[in-house]
Amino acid sequence: MIDKQLITGLIIAGGRGTRMGQVDKGLQNFNHIPMTLHVLKRLSPQVGKIIINANQNISEYKKFGAPVYSDRMKDFAGPLAGIQAGLSDCTTPYLLTAPCDSPMLPMNLAQALSDALISNNADIAVATSVVTEENITKEQRHPVFSLIKLSCLESLNNFLSVGGRKVDHWLQQQLTINVMFKDSASFVNVNTMQELQLLERKQSQ
Repeated sequence: MIDKQLITGLIIAGGRGTRMGQVDKGLQNFNHIPMTLHVLKRLSPQVGKIIINANQNISEYKKFGAPVYSDRMKDFAGPLAGIQAGLSDCTTPYLLTAPCDSPMLPMNLAQALSDALISNNADIAVATSVVTEENITKEQRHPVFSLIKLSCLESLNNFLSVGGRKVDHWLQQQLTINVMFKDSASFVNVNTMQELQLLERKQSQ
């Protein structure tokens, strides 16, 4: 396992929140606490430091006690732009990424990803889980839950500079290892107010 002091945790909260009704998704309350703060509390014990990627309401995100960095690209270019911002300001050899809208992320995320990255001599380790949709069971990759070597920044800059935007497409160009997690519910992400309310009801049962 990689020493956690060598890992910076990045919470990606740089989206517009379009499907959430044009509100800042990371600041919406889940069980009376902003979703970003849920992620921060679960991620903090796993890493040496935390940084946040946000493009609006910067002063609100700073209240969580972590440095906040905005995209270096314009016009809300997506999660890869957030990862670029994180890698650009990362001071450790590894960056562990997680989205602001997954308040139940695994407490062993860093350990599992770092073990796989080292044992496979990979540059990036990505979380996957098994999901069942319409009676079909399949492996699903969760690309924004990744452990990334700082040395991947140059490749990412080049990918973005030629118009690349999809995380999966960039990962396919890297030495990437998929890491299976048994509990797919840990990766549930909240995109709408209805999904947020449904998740709160499930947690209260």
